[in-house]
Amino acid sequence: MTLARIASSLLLAGILLASVAPAHAERADRDKPVNIEADRVTVDDKNKVQIFEGRVKLTQGTLTILSDKIVVTQDIEGFQKGTATGGQGGLARFRQKREQKEEWVDGEAERIEYDAKTDLVQLFNRAKVVSGKDDVSGQYINYDGYNETYLVTNGPNATVVQNTDARVKVTIQPKKQDAGGKPAATGQR
Repeated sequence: MTLARIASSLLLAGILLASVAPAHAERADRDKPVNIEADRVTVDDKNKVQIFEGRVKLTQGTLTILSDKIVVTQDIEGFQKGTATGGQGGLARFRQKREQKEEWVDGEAERIEYDAKTDLVQLFNRAKVVSGKDDVSGQYINYDGYNETYLVTNGPNATVVQNTDARVKVTIQPKKQDAGGKPAATGQR
């Protein structure tokens, strides 16, 4: 495997979770080097699969991903998909600073998938994303980066489970207001 292919795989792993945040992630992170620590790395160049296993820690600028395993695959068109699974308490985790804010986005799930072709991020089972003081949790979180839309459900794989105590939970903090009681202009969406 060439160094360029390894770098490409590391870059996808680095952006694996950056798109999950419900706010803009630190843009400067994209220009930073990707560093991965793992107990084992397996490269299958023929099938375009790279596997990072064992206490995986990926960093790129302010982005940190912690999991037991990250698998990166590439399709025939060259698009990559990444999956992070396991970790402390069985959850893959990420953390990244928000663009131009002193706030962080934290997320966790048993499995987190990113598809570069569709710009789709999915968090499966015990999924939670916290941005600043806002948070959302459910069994499944889907973020479509292309359309900037979210779907959160109380059942696995975008299902809704009726007659259960499992519920989607969302906390949204009020936006700051100016002296006249109107929302203050923040320059952010």
